[in-house]
This record gives sequence, structure tokens and C-alpha cells, in this order.
Amino acid sequence: MALGKDYATQECSIAGALEIVGERWTLLIVRDALYGIRRYNDFLVHLGIPRAVLATRLQMLTDEGILEKRRYQESPPRDEYVLTDRGTTLWPTVRTLDLWGRKHTGGTALRLFQHAECRTELGVYGECPKCATVVPVVDVLMVPGPGLDPDPAAPISRALLRPKRLLEPVMVDQA
Repeated sequence: MALGKDYATQECSIAGALEIVGERWTLLIVRDALYGIRRYNDFLVHLGIPRAVLATRLQMLTDEGILEKRRYQESPPRDEYVLTDRGTTLWPTVRTLDLWGRKHTGGTALRLFQHAECRTELGVYGECPKCATVVPVVDVLMVPGPGLDPDPAAPISRALLRPKRLLEPVMVDQA
């Protein structure tokens, strides 16, 4: 039996979620938005994604209320994509997939996530072991991990070498 193109016959919340974020590239776009990447060209360069695919995924994520398109320049008109509250609730999913990937695919830690307040590395469930609290996404500090290339060619990748809180915009021109 051929694999269908959607999960219409599935009565399951996982299938419903996969209808929105289950396509290839979609969670990587969300991951980059969590990292503070907001501009089309920065997504394009950092992900190495085909233009047409990126445009389609950004439109779908905007239509689904996961990203919000915001104008940052009028002449010529340019927009950026910012995670909505609905989008930021995908942080635990992205975090868990990162940890699962490291454990089960032999990946190394490219980035580490800490509680910004005390600089303690987050536990498996996004909790701060030192403060005994689940850390909100805005209080998560992202720092380079041991597997990250210390001298990447792309400006967006160089900008992501600096410790920064999740969701704070990446400033490429300061790279």
C-alpha cells in the first residue's frame, strides 16, 4: 500500500502535529528561529535549503501561526520571521530531538543550553538542576558546544558562535 500524502485517516494528536511540523526542513526552520535567525537570507544560508522550499515552509509556518511576518525595512520592503507564542512552545520538542539525535545517531553537542541566570546546563526536560525549576525559553542561554566549527565561513554561523539567549535576534553585521 502506498504511503499517503497526509494523515487524514489518523485520529491522533501526533498525526495532527506532523501535518504542521512533520515535513522535511520545517523543524530546522523552527530551530533556527529559536536561535534568533529571522531573515530569509539568513535561513537560506544557515540551512542550505532550496529557495522554493524555504519560501513554501515559511508561508506555511506563518499561515499556521507558528511564525509571524514583520516588516523591518520599507524601501525596499523586507520582512523577518519571528516565532509566535505558539511557535515557542515547540522548544521542548526541538530540545528533545537534539538530545535524542546526539544519543542515537552519534552526533556531538554543537550547542549547549544553560539557564541564563546561573549558567547551569539544562537537564533533559529543560529544567535547571541548580535552581530546581523548568527554564522558560526566554531564559535559555545557548553557548557553543565542543562539536561546533570554531571558524565557520558563513557570517550567520559566525554570529551563532557567541553565547546568546534563545529568541534574541542574531546580528550578522556584528559577526
